[in-house]
Amino acid sequence: MNKNNFKTVVLLAGLGGALILVGSMFGRAGAAIGFGIGLVFVGGSYWFSDKIAIAAARAKPVTESEAPALYRIVRDITTRASMPMPRLYVTPDLQPNAFATGRNENHAAVAVTSGIMQLLDEHELRGVLAHELAHVKNRDVLTSSVAAAVAMGITFIARMAMWGAIFGGGGRDDDSNPIGLLAMAILAPVAAMILQMAISRSREFEADHDGAELIGDPEPLARALEKMQSAAKQIPMKVDPALATLYIVNPLTGRKASFSKLFMTHPPTEERLARLREMKYGSPA
Repeated sequence: MNKNNFKTVVLLAGLGGALILVGSMFGRAGAAIGFGIGLVFVGGSYWFSDKIAIAAARAKPVTESEAPALYRIVRDITTRASMPMPRLYVTPDLQPNAFATGRNENHAAVAVTSGIMQLLDEHELRGVLAHELAHVKNRDVLTSSVAAAVAMGITFIARMAMWGAIFGGGGRDDDSNPIGLLAMAILAPVAAMILQMAISRSREFEADHDGAELIGDPEPLARALEKMQSAAKQIPMKVDPALATLYIVNPLTGRKASFSKLFMTHPPTEERLARLREMKYGSPA
């Protein structure tokens, strides 16, 4: 089992266990219900995480006649990398951004925002798409998509716990603790975000490097990252925080938040740029 598959198993097992644990706070029947919900969530997170991400982003499939440059670039990169052609989508967001999702190379999707199509030139867009296809090739997409689905699942658990605390919860054989339930309701989403960050930061560096190698030149991606980071500060994007790690740059960059260093879902763009520009290649492909 490779590293990403192991992470995926741990994430899914953690989600299922958390649901059973919360259910057990409401008695034996609650544990059984939690187990049932856990099976649904775990199965859904694995099989439908890509559909969840695409739907949440309001992405629509595009044909080659509608987005010829997009298809041309992706077809060229996937041919070079001996990869299947992924499904291609465009979201209505004006913030320039992109993400990849899916279980594996044969069940992958790449989505770009309307904003990125307007902001980047073809070379820069090529760099971004190479980065996303590197995620697919490295099987990062399964881990990150499942992590996003798990985070949304943990948020659901926290809400269950919160309502249980408010209404007293607990069966006749249960000594439920409302304070403990409220603590879980507050802390579970934080734990989910920290979990995602641990997965996200290193894989972004790897995808930057591997994407630059796919096209033989790190500079187009570096220029694209500079433009997208600047735009993300100016153009807000409505996105579930649980899905933020999927995007090539943090779509929540413009939001003011406490403990901003703790809740960084991506490595600093400046560090990504420095690493890309330290790479030495021949002439651009």
